[in-house]
Amino acid sequence: MNRQELGALIQKKKSFLCVGLDTDPDKLPAHLTKDANGVLDFNKAIIDSTLSFAVAYKLNIAFYEALGIEGWRALQETIAYIPKGESLIIADAKRGDIGNTANQYAKAFFENLDCDAITVNPYMGRDSVEPFLLYPGKWTIALGLTSNIGALDIEMLDLANGRKVYEDAIESLAKLGNEDNLMFVVGATKADYFDKIRAIIPNHFLLVPGVGAQGGNLEDLKEVMTNDCGLLVNSSRQIIYADSTEEFAEKAAIQAEKLQLQMSEMLK
Repeated sequence: MNRQELGALIQKKKSFLCVGLDTDPDKLPAHLTKDANGVLDFNKAIIDSTLSFAVAYKLNIAFYEALGIEGWRALQETIAYIPKGESLIIADAKRGDIGNTANQYAKAFFENLDCDAITVNPYMGRDSVEPFLLYPGKWTIALGLTSNIGALDIEMLDLANGRKVYEDAIESLAKLGNEDNLMFVVGATKADYFDKIRAIIPNHFLLVPGVGAQGGNLEDLKEVMTNDCGLLVNSSRQIIYADSTEEFAEKAAIQAEKLQLQMSEMLK
């Protein structure tokens, strides 16, 4: 899915919502089995109930890897269940290795699993990112400024030039790709830094986690939208765990629609 198609989808659905399928078997409703089969059934119900509100689904790979081979099967079948062209499919894998290894990761997620995008940890340098950028119509989503407390350890360190590590990293990475194949992860809880980030990358799409359960405010993002929106806002727990009964999918849809309605107003 290229940028023009993504922009058209945002306008069609009047939404820039990304639903995070961070599906934990221990948190499944009681009527579902606490295994890969239950995860798949849960995911399918969430997708069915939220598809009209979401322009992207982000699958956190760790939750599937933890279940072994059956978890990978659930991952593959979940991806296949999402209608192509109706939502951007993001593998939240945060891969970050070099050379031939990065090539194999790109092949795994872009060719074998047919994801539209993958998150990448760029802190091993350009050769950990470039292999992903070679795939036309696919998106590489590099970590920019994350919302975790550990961001203080590296990303927020001061450099001799007066900038922070994340600023130089984003500027350097932006030169490897372009606005049609490279996004950046910026946590919603880092709203005070959005102006600095937009000064570096005024038009790149940003994947923004942290709205909802992590305390990020959707309205804080209005000033950093681009002409074609330029944002994908991820919500995971607030939507998928809105209810723990057999009505979980319906309650998830209610939460997704609430965000979509706010987004619709922001897009006007």
